[in-house]
Amino acid sequence: MKLPLFKAGIFAVSSIMGLAAQQLPAPLEEPIHTLHVYADLVQVPTLVLAKNHEPLKTPIPENSFSVSIDYGPWFRVTHVRPEGNDPISLAILLDPTGAAANLMPKISDAIAALATSSLTTRDHISIYVMDCGLIRSLDDLPVESPAELKHGVDLALAPWKAPQKAPCRQSVYLWDAMGFISNNLYKLPGRRVMLVVSDGTDRGSVRSWNEVRTFTQASAVTVVGMTNSVTSVWNRSVLWLQNEANPFQTICELSGGILMPTNPDSIGKTLDRSITMLRQRYIVEFPRPSNSTKGEHDMRVKIARSGDDYIRVSGVSVPMPDPAVLADPTTVPSDPSHAPEQGQRRILQKPN
Repeated sequence: MKLPLFKAGIFAVSSIMGLAAQQLPAPLEEPIHTLHVYADLVQVPTLVLAKNHEPLKTPIPENSFSVSIDYGPWFRVTHVRPEGNDPISLAILLDPTGAAANLMPKISDAIAALATSSLTTRDHISIYVMDCGLIRSLDDLPVESPAELKHGVDLALAPWKAPQKAPCRQSVYLWDAMGFISNNLYKLPGRRVMLVVSDGTDRGSVRSWNEVRTFTQASAVTVVGMTNSVTSVWNRSVLWLQNEANPFQTICELSGGILMPTNPDSIGKTLDRSITMLRQRYIVEFPRPSNSTKGEHDMRVKIARSGDDYIRVSGVSVPMPDPAVLADPTTVPSDPSHAPEQGQRRILQKPN
């Protein structure tokens, strides 16, 4: 049902309650009729950056956004708002192998600083470190103090920093770790984000990168990757990060996130900038497509006169209509003329 109708229903109930406070109700001679209202509004977090991956200089008007599902007709969205301080369920995965090892000495101070910069007490955080197993030191903990975050990171990194470390009998690898964390995030409320500090190289996972990509999209987990680079300035012409065959970058972008280069001196600023970018996302709202079907779909967001802007859409679970609800004579049906139409072209499956 359209949101304005839902608001009208609330107003009607409020008016009846106000009248009841002024006079005694008449005896009831017939049963009370109940109005059932069911939500069919879809919300899609959408990251929009300038073509150089910098923040936009001016806000985008609401009427500039359109959506297309499975290459169906473009449909003007019903509402757009900044994400702002929506609660975030944040999981940080540290992969101290390869080139990312140079980022670890300053990482605990950088993560601790988020408690006073871009995170709030409404946000929750989990900390994971890849070692001989997947170590978790903080588990969906409210963000309250820098000291608590720093202690959690140091605790998780302690085995990796040990001067005399025994060889691992069985290590955990990148795609498996990301898949496990995505499954945990899927159960949490708020805007779900996985921040991965890694060189982006998998060294033996059971899962494929495409399985991780599929699950992060289906569970609305946005992946932001950070990898060590020779420069902290984004330069498409020199960074290998722009290689379209890079699975790590593909997972980040198709989940609605981004892969960001950084270095040991700028890791703190990069972390803070990543959360700030998420806060600046647009929450795009529109009714469920009138001909929705189950399964994986292609969803695209277009912005009028956006040029070469970087636009990435996070995955979203569209609420499917319940046949029993639709058959209920008290259900008020949605108006299909105000909902987008799903196209016939299904999403192409990428090879593993």
